[in-house]
Amino acid sequence: MALGALGVVYGDIGTSPLYAMRECFGGLHPLAVTRANVLGVLSLFIWSLILIVSVKYLVFVMRADNKGEGGILALMSLAFPERRGLGIGISRTGRVMMVGLGLFGAALLYGDGMITPAMSVLGAVEGLNVLTPRLGDWVVPITVAILAGLFMAQSAGTAAVGRVFGPVMVAWFAVVGMLGLGSLSKSPGVLAALNPAHGLAFLVGGGWKVFPVLGSVFLAVTGGEALYADMGHFGRRPIRQAWFGLVLPSLVLNYLGQGALLLSDASAASNPFYNLAPKWALIPLVVLATAAAVIASQALITGVFSLTMQGIQLGYIPRLVVEHTSERERGQIYLPQVNAALAAACLALVLEFRNTTNLAAAYGIGVTLTMAIDTVLFYFAARRMWRWTWWMGALVCVPALLIEQAFFGANALKITHGGWVPLVVGAGLFTLMVTWKRGRQLLGQRMRSSAIPADKFIESVERRQPPRVEGTAVYMAGNSDGTPLALLHNLKHNKVLHRRIVFLTVAVDEDPRVPDSERVEIEKLTLGFWRVKARFGFFEEPNVPLVLELCEKQGLEFRETETTFFLSRETVIPSKRGGMALWRERVFALMARNAQSATAFFRLPANRVVELGMQVEI
Repeated sequence: MALGALGVVYGDIGTSPLYAMRECFGGLHPLAVTRANVLGVLSLFIWSLILIVSVKYLVFVMRADNKGEGGILALMSLAFPERRGLGIGISRTGRVMMVGLGLFGAALLYGDGMITPAMSVLGAVEGLNVLTPRLGDWVVPITVAILAGLFMAQSAGTAAVGRVFGPVMVAWFAVVGMLGLGSLSKSPGVLAALNPAHGLAFLVGGGWKVFPVLGSVFLAVTGGEALYADMGHFGRRPIRQAWFGLVLPSLVLNYLGQGALLLSDASAASNPFYNLAPKWALIPLVVLATAAAVIASQALITGVFSLTMQGIQLGYIPRLVVEHTSERERGQIYLPQVNAALAAACLALVLEFRNTTNLAAAYGIGVTLTMAIDTVLFYFAARRMWRWTWWMGALVCVPALLIEQAFFGANALKITHGGWVPLVVGAGLFTLMVTWKRGRQLLGQRMRSSAIPADKFIESVERRQPPRVEGTAVYMAGNSDGTPLALLHNLKHNKVLHRRIVFLTVAVDEDPRVPDSERVEIEKLTLGFWRVKARFGFFEEPNVPLVLELCEKQGLEFRETETTFFLSRETVIPSKRGGMALWRERVFALMARNAQSATAFFRLPANRVVELGMQVEI
């Protein structure tokens, strides 16, 4: 499991040595290569890795798991559950604001998913410049070709390739550590950077002149949030073992080695990572670095797919086409629309910025905000789950928040140089997410206002006794207590009912997964009516055939040839009734028209489905 974690969790942070040190001494705000500056930057690198990754995420945040799952949406549901009371010491309005903050953090991760593949692969291929400047014109075309191939390969799935991710990353971290150790052995005095006093002296002595460099220092910890997001795949212990056993020592050794090289040769600042290697090893190192960058990119792409799936389940993102690329691994999914959007954005960034120095200006600001949001949500989750007092939570969260806000302030200086990209992407996606959520709420209210309670409908059936035909009709019901509108329309127009009618409600739970033993609840009504309530976790995908199988185990049997599924398809009509701003209603209507059909989403047999359309004003 620790080997698997190396291949998925640590790809992003593991490729940071390619560009982090170089951006400090050769980026938009380059530092002079002096002993004080090198030791100060190294000290900040090392202690950022220790305090943010080791202490904050591995010691504290990873304790806050939602049935073993992590990630910003899981943390949000722990801190502010909808059906289990509010967070401690916060009003309902405050809860809405905090949930909005969590959603904005999730939206920012899409910006990270766009930039990380471009940054990692571009940084790896730029090693060709060290081999010979004549290859510099080939860096961008090679990067574009690699990224295009990576995105085109997504539809085939990552199960086969995933088996080699771990060993490749072991080789990568071993080489990274050995390169640093070789340089360090020639200049052991750089070990003084382990003393945090050098980092503090660098910050205090340099004043505002060194503040912009913090934005480049932060590049060393980008990817740290992936430890928590991928916790459900591997568990706490393997992730911690991989970090403390291999990743952290390798990164620290490499950064120290780069620092030692700079102290002996200031001209190496043009690319200190690749200058650690002898000339004969450059091409193999570029190949290995490119493989590590592709793995880092794959991990981010897969993470975006998983995040999108969670957002769909929680009702913040419209239904999208989800393809399963593995029969055995439930998490192996492919979303064509998301993949195409990521590919277009990623390739556009490479073609626009053309090198990692320019792209670094767009990198970091979204991640710093996401990390800070994690800290805020963890504070409320710890108080609710473990009954921490406010000062206990502040003792852990305030120092982390101060560090992250300092990094954010430094990265904010990049906004005009490209840092606006993840912010614009995050703001746009956040607007779409809250618009979809609010639109679904308004649509549900309109539907419920015209619905009839199920018991009242059954009473009217008993009085009027409409004709009944053989077979079973399953009506998908958003409201478990009401009568589905599809049933009312069917009876109104066709004047007939099936012998057995099942109201099926599929709800998404706040837990990541629901065991099959607790998934289905069956209630027998009168006159051949049944009510079935099914629950799925937000890490799971609704599967109506599975629900029917579980119903059979409880005595409610279904024959596929005798079962018809009835769905209602609503056409949203924007209006000035006061639900949302008119432009948001139009956006919601557009999203609703382009959402995946309920038939495919719930995995219903297409030849047994009847859809009844209706228009609804919101």
